[in-house]
Amino acid sequence: MTTQSAMDLPEAAATPGEGPWAPLLDSLLLVARIEGKVSTATAVTAGLPLDEAGRLTPDLFIRAANRAGLAALLVARDLAAVPRDVLPAVLLYGEHESAVLIDIDTEAGFGVLMSPATGLREQYPLDELATGYSGHLFYLRPMQEFDARTPKAYRAPGEHWFWGVLKSSWHLYRDVLLASLFINLFVLAQPLFVMNVYDRVVPNGAMETLWALAIGVALVYLFDLGLKILRGYMVELAAKRSDVMLSAALFERMLGIRMQHRPVSVGAFVNRLHEFDGVRNFITSSTLLTLVDLPFLALFLIFIAFIGGWLVMVPLVVIPLALLISYLALRRLRPMVMNVMQGAARKSANLVESMVGIETIKTLTAESRAQRTWEQAVGYVSQWGLSSRMTSNAALMSVNFLQQMAMIAIVVWGVYLITEQALTLGGLIACVILNSRALAPLGQMAALLTSYDHAEAALKSLDEIMELPVERSEGARFLQEHAFTGALQFQGVEFSYPGQPRASISGLSLRIAAGEKIGIIGRVGSGKSTLARLALGLYQPQRGAILYDGFDLKQLDPASLRRSIGYISQDVTLFYGSVRENIALGLTGVRDPEIVAAAERAGILEHINAHPEGLSMIVGERGETLSGGQRQALGLARVFLRDPPILVLDEPTSAMDQGSEARIKEALAEFARDKTLILTTHKLGMLDMVDRVLVMDRGRLVADGPKAQVLEALRAGKIRGSA
Repeated sequence: MTTQSAMDLPEAAATPGEGPWAPLLDSLLLVARIEGKVSTATAVTAGLPLDEAGRLTPDLFIRAANRAGLAALLVARDLAAVPRDVLPAVLLYGEHESAVLIDIDTEAGFGVLMSPATGLREQYPLDELATGYSGHLFYLRPMQEFDARTPKAYRAPGEHWFWGVLKSSWHLYRDVLLASLFINLFVLAQPLFVMNVYDRVVPNGAMETLWALAIGVALVYLFDLGLKILRGYMVELAAKRSDVMLSAALFERMLGIRMQHRPVSVGAFVNRLHEFDGVRNFITSSTLLTLVDLPFLALFLIFIAFIGGWLVMVPLVVIPLALLISYLALRRLRPMVMNVMQGAARKSANLVESMVGIETIKTLTAESRAQRTWEQAVGYVSQWGLSSRMTSNAALMSVNFLQQMAMIAIVVWGVYLITEQALTLGGLIACVILNSRALAPLGQMAALLTSYDHAEAALKSLDEIMELPVERSEGARFLQEHAFTGALQFQGVEFSYPGQPRASISGLSLRIAAGEKIGIIGRVGSGKSTLARLALGLYQPQRGAILYDGFDLKQLDPASLRRSIGYISQDVTLFYGSVRENIALGLTGVRDPEIVAAAERAGILEHINAHPEGLSMIVGERGETLSGGQRQALGLARVFLRDPPILVLDEPTSAMDQGSEARIKEALAEFARDKTLILTTHKLGMLDMVDRVLVMDRGRLVADGPKAQVLEALRAGKIRGSA
C-alpha cells in the first residue's frame, strides 16, 4: 500500500457524470452513517478552513473524518487492487468530487457505488469507474474508543500535540540522519588528503599521486555539497510541514477554548502564540543539525587517537570542561529567560490594549500614562535580555577560548612528538583539523543555550494553552440532526465570571416556549447580557442546566446550536474587509441578491448604495469607518441573512436614532413572527415586539409575566429593578 499526503494529491480528469458522484463532504457523511457514526455537515466542518465555496477538500478530509468518529487514510491504489475487506472507501475524482465504493469484484470487473443523495446502490464496470479516477482513495474505519471499564494503564497514550507532529515526519528525519552520516564521513577526506600530501607526495615529488588524491577529494567534496543541500532541503521541508500542522492545531485550539477559560489579556495570549515560531525553529533547524552531528564526535576522536596517539587527550579534557561551562550557563540563564518572557507578555499586552483603545487614550489625554507603562515594560525586558545575552555570550566565548587552547596544545605537543619521530608533520596537521571539527558542535551548543531555555519555556506555555478545556473535546459525541424549535429552559442556573466573587446569574429558573416573544429588562449589571451568552452556550453554568427542546445544552453541538440562533451583542464586532464579507460572515455560497435583501431589511442599504464601492466598501478593523448604529444595522443584516428559528438580541438598537429604531422594530417584528425571540433592552419602546417581560436584578429574576402586568407593576414601584 502506498500512502501519500492529501497535499500531494494530483489533479484528476473531469467527473464521470451525475449520479452517485458527489461532493467529498456528502461522501464522508454517508460512510459515517454506514459505520453507525451519525454526524452532520456542521459538526464535522465547524472551524475547518474550507475553500472559498465552502467545500471540503482532500487536505481536510482526515480532520473532518476524525470529528465523525472515523479514522481515515489516504492511499494511492488502482481500482483493481482495492481489497473488498477495507470497504466502504471514498474514491477521489478531481479536487472536490468523490464516490463511495461499498463493494467490488475484481474478477467480474465491476464495483458498486452508493449515492449519498438517495442511498441507492448502482453497479458500474471498473473501466467506467476508472474514468476520471484520480488514483487515490480514502480508507475509513471507526476509531477505537475506550470506556470507563478499560483501565487507563491499558490505554495507549495519545500523541502529544507537538512531538506527535514531528514524529509524523520521521521518514524525513531518517533521511537527514543518513545524509549526516555520509557528510561526517566525508569530513575525514580533508585531514587524510593533507596528511598524505605532506608525508608522501612532497618528500617524493609524486605529482601523479598528488593529482589522483586531489581529484578524489574534489569528488568527495562535490558529493558533500550535494548531500548538504539535500539535507538542508529535507530539514526545511519537515519544518514547513510541521509549521502548517502545528499552527493549524494551535489556532484551532485557540478558537475552541471555552470562554470562561480564555486568557485575561489578549496581548499576552498573542505573545504566547508568537513564541511558537521560536520553538519550531529551535526544534526543526539549527538545533537538529547540531544534535545530529554530536554522535560523530566519537568518530573524530578515534581518528585523532589513530593518527596522533596521546594527542587525543587534549579534546578529551576540553570536551567535559566545555560541557560544564554550558551547564552552569544554562542554570543561570533559566530564570533570566523566564523574566524576559514575562516582560514580553506584559509589553505585548500593553501594546494591544493601547492600540485598541487609542481613541480613548487621546480623548482623555492619557498618552503620558500609556507611554510610561510602555517604557517600563520595554526597560524590564531590555534589562533581563541584556543579562541573558551577556551570560550566553560569556559561555560562548569561554568555549571558543577552550577550542583555541586545544589547538595550541595539540600543536605544541605535536611538535615534541615529531622531534621524537612519533608523529609526522602531515599527521599533526590532520590532528589539528580533526580536533577543530570535533570541537565545533560544542561552540554551536553554547550558542543555542539561550534558544533552548526560551524554547523550553515557550513550549511549556503553549502546552498550557493546549490543555485548556475546549467546547468540542476529543471523543465528544453530540446530538446530531436536531431541528431546533426554540423551546428553552433554565433550571436553577448559577453562573459567575472567572475571578469574580459575585454571581452574575443566581438561581435562575425560566421556561420559554417555542415561538414565544420575551423581553428582558433590568438595571445595568443585572445579568441580562449574561443570560443571553448562557443561552448561546458561550459559557456554561456552574450549577443547574440549560435545556433546548428538552435536551441539555451539553448534549448539543455548539456550532449546530449557534447556526440556529441569530445573535446580536451590545457592541457588534466587524472585521477588516468589505460590507459583503461582514454580512455573510460564517456562511458560504451566499449570493449578492440575498445580501442586498438582508441589508435593505436592516436599513443599511441606503448607506451602502451611497458609497462608490457599494457592497465592496471596506469597513476597517472593528468597523471603525462606520457609526455605532451602522454597525448594529450590519449585525441585524447578518441575522436576517441567516434566518434562524431563534433570535437573541442584546440591545440591538442602543446606538440608533429614533427613526432608525422604529424601522428596525417594524422589520424585526415581521421577521420574528414565527420565531422564538429573546430581547434585552433598556428602551421600553422596543418591548412592543414582545408579549412577556422578565425583570432581572443583581443576577436574579424578580418578575416574570405578561408585558402589561409587569410594566404596570414597575410603574407602581411594586418590583425592584427597572429598565
